[in-house]
Amino acid sequence: MSDIILFWHRRDLRLSDNVGLAVAREKTPKVAGVFCLDPNILNRDDLAPARVKYMAGCLQELQQRYAEIGANLLILQGDPRQAIPALAAALSAKAVYWNLDIEPYSRERDKAVSEALRYKGIAAETFWDQLLHSPAELRTGSGVPYTVYTPFWKNWSAKGKSQPAPDLQNAEPLTEKELLAARDAGAGELPWKELGKACENPLPVEPGERAAKEMLEEFCYRAIFDYQEQRNFPATAGTSMLSAALKFGAIGIRTVWAAAKDALKQCRSDETLASVKTWQQELAWREFYQHAMYHFPELASGAYRQHFKNFPWDDREDHFQAWCEGKTGYPMVDAAMRQLNETGWMHNRCRMIVASFLTKDLIINWQWGEKYFMQKLVDGDLAANNGGWQWSASSGMDPKPLRIFNPATQAQKFDPEGEYIRQWLPELSSLDAEYLVTGKISPSDLEACGYPAPIVDHNQQQRRFKALYQEQKGGSI
Repeated sequence: MSDIILFWHRRDLRLSDNVGLAVAREKTPKVAGVFCLDPNILNRDDLAPARVKYMAGCLQELQQRYAEIGANLLILQGDPRQAIPALAAALSAKAVYWNLDIEPYSRERDKAVSEALRYKGIAAETFWDQLLHSPAELRTGSGVPYTVYTPFWKNWSAKGKSQPAPDLQNAEPLTEKELLAARDAGAGELPWKELGKACENPLPVEPGERAAKEMLEEFCYRAIFDYQEQRNFPATAGTSMLSAALKFGAIGIRTVWAAAKDALKQCRSDETLASVKTWQQELAWREFYQHAMYHFPELASGAYRQHFKNFPWDDREDHFQAWCEGKTGYPMVDAAMRQLNETGWMHNRCRMIVASFLTKDLIINWQWGEKYFMQKLVDGDLAANNGGWQWSASSGMDPKPLRIFNPATQAQKFDPEGEYIRQWLPELSSLDAEYLVTGKISPSDLEACGYPAPIVDHNQQQRRFKALYQEQKGGSI
């Protein structure tokens, strides 16, 4: 009989290009997948229903994929620190393999699981899968972690990238006796209907490995070649929409990088070449934030810059609620927040606009916005979300931290005809684009449309924020 190796899926809900899973299959044909529904994650107050629904869809497909190759995906519910070792012991598994994560909770949890397994005499093997380069691979010339993106990118992009890992295939199923032992240890059915009901709205993207591969193929066939120009226009389908798939690992990062390299070979102009390279740089931004969270786990709970530790935020609840509901009186901001609330997704340009507005115009703590995004986003990822919010708030690693977006200027530049604003603010759809993008809507039109007047004056608040920033910093801006 073949030895059993359990592969613990977490942020790698796929059978292809999965590093740890591929190594497990090299060791034995009897690889059984396991996923643990962790109450420490599912009961958090910043868990978006859309993310739960997307995860459930990925798990449903993953279980089908295991069945198609004759293997098993076991589902546990409970604290993995007890549930994983108990299942491994019940199956007399030789080892449990899993891919590493960078988040503080995951690292603490994994350490506890590893210790519990070794106490039971079961090996624990871990691998880096969600990154093209692990945190240990990239250091500055002085041997410390990067805190600035540009030198990180230069080092990261110069390094060779691994090819996609082989798909799991020709695996052996568990016997009836082993399945019974797994059930006795807590393995049960996937409650996908219950999980799916967490979100009533349709998802902005289809979950699962097949859908992710199709989205990647479609993006690299057409939109990637115009990415540099089109990525900033929220009314245009100019982005890959792969963020949720990368968050949950419905697609492997090596597969994504290989597709980008293939697209480079198809380029026939400097413009298309620049577009593909710009997308590659966005993939590097993703890894920069992941590395930052790994090396500086304190980012998860506070500002990177010291003078932001006790910043005197206004933190007005009424202003925050207006921002959350898309009722600030700034059309570009409100359209973006309505998109988030209705779909569980927001265009990246708009994420920067609304984050700047919350922190620089409303002068509200960026952590309020960070949490609200995590409560809504289908692709909510601790490292990326935290990195983006700290960049927008001027509290993060950006070497030129004081950036303030003017919502009207952003709308005029990136939604000049007001298409995006009209889509998400139908009450304003009859107004001329000039009024939509400048926000200069007359009081009579505001009343007729049932739309609020601006809750703050941008120029005034911009001056206030700069004064507060300078005061905290103790010097010139």
